[in-house]
Amino acid sequence: IQLMASFQSELDKLKDAGLYRQTYMYERDGIIVKDEDKELIDFSSNDYLGLSRHPKLIEAAKEAVERFGVGSSASRLVSGTSEAHESCEAYIAEKKSAEAALLFSSGYMTAIGVIPSVVGKEDVIIMDKLAHACLIDAARSSGARLRVFPHNNTKRLKSLLKTEKEKIKGRILIIVESVYSMDGDLCPLIDIIDLKEKYGAMLLVDEAHGLGVLGENGMGLAEELGEQQSRIDFQMGTLGKAAGGAGGYVATSKVLRDIIVNKGRSFIFTTAPPPAQAAVAQKAFEIISTEEGATLRKTLHDHRSLLGNAINGIPLPSAICPIIVGRNEEALKMSAYLKGQGFLVPAIRYPTVARGSARLRVALSAAHTKTQVEHLLASLR
Repeated sequence: IQLMASFQSELDKLKDAGLYRQTYMYERDGIIVKDEDKELIDFSSNDYLGLSRHPKLIEAAKEAVERFGVGSSASRLVSGTSEAHESCEAYIAEKKSAEAALLFSSGYMTAIGVIPSVVGKEDVIIMDKLAHACLIDAARSSGARLRVFPHNNTKRLKSLLKTEKEKIKGRILIIVESVYSMDGDLCPLIDIIDLKEKYGAMLLVDEAHGLGVLGENGMGLAEELGEQQSRIDFQMGTLGKAAGGAGGYVATSKVLRDIIVNKGRSFIFTTAPPPAQAAVAQKAFEIISTEEGATLRKTLHDHRSLLGNAINGIPLPSAICPIIVGRNEEALKMSAYLKGQGFLVPAIRYPTVARGSARLRVALSAAHTKTQVEHLLASLR
């Protein structure tokens, strides 16, 4: 009884601080979700191109299930690797201009598998302060010494690289995101790549929120800047956002892929992702990189311009628009108000963002209409 009371006390403190969380079940039909009997326009999801309900992805899943079954039945290194896995990995590697790629069951598992495979206690990780929790957890679990630089501050990054290069004989890994998930801003990728090369470091770029949104073929910020080639050691991403499905991947060299296959615990010690998951991912990459994907990106870009110009005076750099509120209670109130107006816009609070920077996070999709974005703007005003 005392033990349960201590847990209840923790929950009560979270509620008092406006930090209590719980799951919500929504009936979803594309961009429309139903909360009990009320229909809401969803501005919370990361389905940036609206592919999660795409008929071609649904068909790819059905065909793969009929051919391979619903599960992989074993880990990749035992008997769980299927033709669907290898075909998808080859396709992603081609589209990302990399020698090889490797699939994981989620973006989180990708980070946990990749980072500790390539750095350890003799090495150093230098990471942007706003890097995602999965990257932070992976960095900590690696045993490498962790250094953090202020968000997008390349001057401080350069200073840390210089200091660490003189101090250690081991490896240095820089970790950044192409698009930061809570602010929607972009990293200064060219400058970071130049510093990485000058100081002989490795670079991991998480394109979780860049894939599908940026680049001529939708491959992310690295493609948009012409930097998909070997200057980036690890191009990491998720398949559960713009790709519309589930899972994660890393595109890298053949040597580094082999290292991860042999040392990545979240790859080795888990059942392989279902073949249907890989088949859906490959079909998503096909759509993203074709004319259809370009058309969807154009629609999304129009929404980014409309919302960004109205709020900030300039188009949004990505599909994410943060509206900083400050206090948890106020963010929750505003989110509840918007729900009453027919919009699902989540309140984001600590520890997802720093204390005192609670916000509304608007996520745009090509599945939205111009009218829906305009109506959201009216409610925000």
